[in-house]
Amino acid sequence: MKLGKVIGTVVCNQKVDSLSGVKLLLIQPLDENLKNDGKPVVACDTVQAGLNDVVFYEGGREAALGLTNWFNPSDLTIMGIIDDLHVENE
Repeated sequence: MKLGKVIGTVVCNQKVDSLSGVKLLLIQPLDENLKNDGKPVVACDTVQAGLNDVVFYEGGREAALGLTNWFNPSDLTIMGIIDDLHVENE
């Protein structure tokens, strides 16, 4: 799983039927110190995340399995909203 921060929404006037009703969000990938880690990506939202929420998401086939309809072309799906994150430094 990967960390990200919701930075926007994506609006589509057409989607494949399997993504009908699924909200799409723009997320900024983050590293374990919550610093930007790459370019923003689009992910399906399964947890009603909002702007500036820190979330964890999954990619690949696991992303498709996070949605109600498993037969969809999702590459990234938000699986949860992070309330608190504690990282121990060695």
